[in-house]
Amino acid sequence: MIALALSTAAGSDGFTPPTIDDLHLPEIIPWGAEYGTGFGKQMLVVLLTVLLLSWFFVAAARKRQMIPGRFQFFGEGFYSFVRNSVGRDMLGEKEFRKYTPLLVALFAFVLVSNLMGAVPFIQLPTTSHVGTAYALAGIVYLYWIYLGFKTHGIGYFKVALMPSGVPWPFYFLVIPIEIVSTFLVRPMTHSLRLFATMLSGHMIVALAGSAMNFMFLKMGEWYGYPLGVLVFIGAVGMFLFEIFIMVLQAYVFALLTAVYIQSSIAEAH
Repeated sequence: MIALALSTAAGSDGFTPPTIDDLHLPEIIPWGAEYGTGFGKQMLVVLLTVLLLSWFFVAAARKRQMIPGRFQFFGEGFYSFVRNSVGRDMLGEKEFRKYTPLLVALFAFVLVSNLMGAVPFIQLPTTSHVGTAYALAGIVYLYWIYLGFKTHGIGYFKVALMPSGVPWPFYFLVIPIEIVSTFLVRPMTHSLRLFATMLSGHMIVALAGSAMNFMFLKMGEWYGYPLGVLVFIGAVGMFLFEIFIMVLQAYVFALLTAVYIQSSIAEAH
């Protein structure tokens, strides 16, 4: 995708910044008239992510030994990190075990999906497409609502919408606010935080690469080369910072999932 952005800058006399459309290739198998309606690179990378994760966890669990091999060591380390720093810390010693597999799966999928943006020739974090973020947040949204009703029955509305200790006249104000914040704002922020961060970071790196290409090849002035070097240094720094954000956002997504689960199974708001 960076190469596509570079060609955008090089194809005109002046600097033309890359757009969102430049970051996505046309569909491999189009079956609709509009962009995004066919089987494209986005779907292909999602399938590749699922295959890589399936292979990794199967390889990690295939030959379990007292002295772990390479895959078992990394698999157990990854599982232990999510179990202890997300599951146990947020859900407590009593509840965390049953939800740890979901948290591990979400963290692993979002992490690898994000890091696909740093892989040469792929360079597409699938979570930079809002559909992927919506799908993940939607699954979590339905799951914690299901847990709420499973745990509390119809009383889940009281747990979710009526915080304890609030004088009853204030519930006329609190309940509408809780409806909006819990059932509307929460899933939107859960998805858009991931999507917006991945898209903006990818756009910044593409913009830096496009500007570097323009300064080196199109400016035609001596000062274009030192400016291009400075932009290159900045682009490398932004690329490394984007990798950090990719890891951080995967952790935040799993952490918020644990927070939402805990709020659904807790006895009081």
